[in-house]
Amino acid sequence: MTENKDEVAGLLLAAGGGRRLGGRPKALLPHRGRPLVEHAVGVLRAGGCARVHVVLGAGADAVHEQASLSGCVLVDNPRWEEGMGSSLRAGLDSLADSGARAALVSLVDQPGIGREAVARVLAAYASPLTLAAAAYDGERGHPVLFGAGHWAGIAATATGDRGARAYLKAHEDTVTLVECGDVARAYDIDTEADLVHLE
Repeated sequence: MTENKDEVAGLLLAAGGGRRLGGRPKALLPHRGRPLVEHAVGVLRAGGCARVHVVLGAGADAVHEQASLSGCVLVDNPRWEEGMGSSLRAGLDSLADSGARAALVSLVDQPGIGREAVARVLAAYASPLTLAAAAYDGERGHPVLFGAGHWAGIAATATGDRGARAYLKAHEDTVTLVECGDVARAYDIDTEADLVHLE
């Protein structure tokens, strides 16, 4: 197991348009006085990701104006309406020549997942062939870690809102599950009712 976690870049998918939230871009939802995307970047950094790429889509111009994302690589996904798969492809493509050997992928709309879960999944990184994911009572969730050896296969199968689900299912025997249910809550901010989770 390598200790060189600098080989792993954080990849935050923050392009969602919040269709069930009245079309409010999820990246800009207020949380602790700042846009949710800032919180999510902070979690990745606190968990050990020195480099963070952020995929933006809905309201990208407003995110650029309102969120403080200095030090991040901002990736615009003009095809964000096609679903999470397009954002994952755009994010992995942005990492292709970065020197990163793995991507730790998190979602902007899961503020219940904090730095402890990020750090645990990050610690599972061993090589560019690593596949790892947080688990909640044994069920696979986010964040997930994709070694660079898997990026092409993931990009080829990431369509719609399924993201890497099909690829992970096809390779489930090689996915390291990292239990995080004791340190994180894996809810999504999808509907008006879910906004109670934001502060």
